[in-house]
Amino acid sequence: MSMTRKIIEIDEELCDGCGECVPACEEGAIQIVNGKARLIAEKYCDGLGNCLGECPTGALQVVEREAEPFDEEAVQELLDRQKSGQSPASGGCPSAGLQQFASCDRANLPQEQTGSALSHWPVQIKLVPPQAPFLKDADLLVTADCAPVATAEYHSRFLPGKVALMGCPKFDDAQEYLQKFKDIFTQAGVKSVTVLSMEVPCCSGLLGIVKKAVEMAGVEVSLKNIILSTKGDVKQEESVKK
Repeated sequence: MSMTRKIIEIDEELCDGCGECVPACEEGAIQIVNGKARLIAEKYCDGLGNCLGECPTGALQVVEREAEPFDEEAVQELLDRQKSGQSPASGGCPSAGLQQFASCDRANLPQEQTGSALSHWPVQIKLVPPQAPFLKDADLLVTADCAPVATAEYHSRFLPGKVALMGCPKFDDAQEYLQKFKDIFTQAGVKSVTVLSMEVPCCSGLLGIVKKAVEMAGVEVSLKNIILSTKGDVKQEESVKK
């Protein structure tokens, strides 16, 4: 039975899908679906508006309207599912739900031993909020989308001990990347960045974006650049002077 109460309303025209509202919602009621923030079910939203201050575009507001009653028990069930990595029962996408795994340092493991060295979720640059806990004091591996496919050594050589952020400067908004990295460098105290890209021209912008963001943030960050051939061989590896 519906009732008149306060609830979050999301303006899809203003929403840019940055995902910063997702971790701010303690009830897990907001997820990124098809590039936009969505309220996955009315019963999960308490209407308090803790997420409002995290939205950089002003797409969220609290309104008073007819809505399904807030269900605290259903929220707990949702949070339990999200913590275990399951999709919400409503069909919402958990792609931006922050997760941090046990550390997996494979640097000294035998070459034939396989497994993932990933320490967190999400990994897409567009979905990771600058205040994500796994970014604090991290060594970042900024990875071109194609690189893990090109090289079989991604998890054994490049990723161990690092936090992966993946993207493509050709298909995504370079200005959005620039702002995201600036915010990360300003807030997270990142120790180092390794840019892992491909030899193709469209990848060359990734290093430039990271360098510019470091400059805009006014911080000292150790920076390395690794370029792979289209066959996955390392063509260039060097420290970058700022």
